[in-house]
Amino acid sequence: MNTIPYVNEIHSKKEWIYRPRWIASELRAAIKDHSVVVLTGARQVGKSTLLQREKPLSGWRYITLDDFDAQRQAEQGPPALWAGVDQIVIDEVQKSPRLLSEVKRIVDRKRPGVSFVLSGSANLLLMRQVSESLSGRAVYFTLYPMTYGETEQQGPPDWLRRFLKGEMPREGSVEAPPSDPFPLVARGFMPSVLALSGQEAVVRWWEGYVATYLERDLRQISQIESLVDFRKLMEALALRNGQILNQTEVGRDIGLSQPTVHRYLNILEATCLLERLPAFARSRTKRLMKTPKIYWIDPGLAAYLAGYYDEDSLRGAREVGGFFASLVILHLKVLAQLLTPRPRFSYWRTLAGKEVDLVIEHGRRLLAVEIKLSPTPSYRDTEALRLFLEDHPETTAALIIHTGREVRRLHEKIVAIPWHFLSGKWK
Repeated sequence: MNTIPYVNEIHSKKEWIYRPRWIASELRAAIKDHSVVVLTGARQVGKSTLLQREKPLSGWRYITLDDFDAQRQAEQGPPALWAGVDQIVIDEVQKSPRLLSEVKRIVDRKRPGVSFVLSGSANLLLMRQVSESLSGRAVYFTLYPMTYGETEQQGPPDWLRRFLKGEMPREGSVEAPPSDPFPLVARGFMPSVLALSGQEAVVRWWEGYVATYLERDLRQISQIESLVDFRKLMEALALRNGQILNQTEVGRDIGLSQPTVHRYLNILEATCLLERLPAFARSRTKRLMKTPKIYWIDPGLAAYLAGYYDEDSLRGAREVGGFFASLVILHLKVLAQLLTPRPRFSYWRTLAGKEVDLVIEHGRRLLAVEIKLSPTPSYRDTEALRLFLEDHPETTAALIIHTGREVRRLHEKIVAIPWHFLSGKWK
C-alpha cells in the first residue's frame, strides 16, 4: 500500500506533496451519517495515503493489518486495537475475518459515537465473509488510480452530473493539455509512478507490482495452483482489454480449463485489478449481446501485461483502442463515485454488431458514450449513438470522447468532447 505522498511533478523528484483525491469529500460526508464506511481499491492506488492525510481521518487511530503484531492482535483480542478511542481506521481489514465480526458486534450494540473506516486491497463486497459481517451496516466506496485532473491538483468537475441532466457545453477548443493520451497510457495512473523519471523506471515499477501481486497478494486471497498459469491468464486478458469476454476461448489459447479461467477471473476482480462491464438490457424486444466485456482498472497495467513497454510500440498496437478506452473509463468511474447513488455502467451491442461503448444509467436517466481514438470525430461516427437514441429516447445526452481538442455538437443530443475534458471545468 502506498504510504508516500505524491510527487510535485510527473517527471521530477524535487518536492513531495500530497495530492488530494476527489473522493475525499464523499468520504467526509459518509462518516457523518454512518458507523462503518468501507474503502476498497487495488494495492498502490493510494488508500493508506488518503486515510492518513485527509481530515478528519488523519486524526483517527490508524491500524494496518499489514503489521504482523496488529494482525495477531486482531485475531486474539480485537477490542484492544481501539481501546480508548471511538474513531478508528483499519487498513487491509480483509486479513482478519474475526476483526470484522467484532466490528459487527459493536455496531449492532449501537455503541454511541463509535465510527470505523475499513479499507482493503480487495473488493470487500465480493468476499463472502466480509459481506456477511457487514451486510446492511456499511457504505462502500472504491478508490481508483488517479485521474489526470487529480495529478494536476484540479478540483473535481461536475460535467457528468450536468450531462445526465441533459445540459450541453459550448462548442470550441479546449486548450488545457494534454490531448495526446499515449504518454499517460504508457505510464499508467498509480500514484507511485508519478515520481518516476522515465519510461524504463515505469516498466521496472510495473514489473515489481505484478511480481508482488503474484507472489504475495494472491497467496493471501486464494489458493492458486500455478502462478505461471495465472500470469499467462493476466497477459491473455490484457490483450483482450475492452473486448467481449469468451472464457472458453481464453482457456483454449493458454491451456486452461474454462472453470479455472472463471475462478482466476473472479480473483482478479476481487483484488480490484479488473472489472467486468455488463451488457445493457433495458429493452425486452431487441436482440442484444448479453456477454460482459472486461477492462483493466489502469491502462498502464494493461499495456505492460500486453507487452507494450514504451510509447512508440503502444501507438502501433492492435489493442491500442482498448487501452485508450480503459483511460476514459477510469476517469468516468472516478467521477461516478462522486454521485449518490452511483450510476451503473454497461455497454450496448446488437447481434447485428451495432455498439455503444458505454451506457451510464442513473435512475431513469441514461448517458450514452462512444470512445474514439481519433482527433476529428464526424457525423458518421454517430450512427450507433443515433440508433441507441431511437431505441431509448429517454437518454439525456450522448457523447463521443476523442483525442482532439474540439467540443463539437454533432446532433441535438450528441456532442463530441476531448478526453481531457473529463478532468476539466465546464465552459
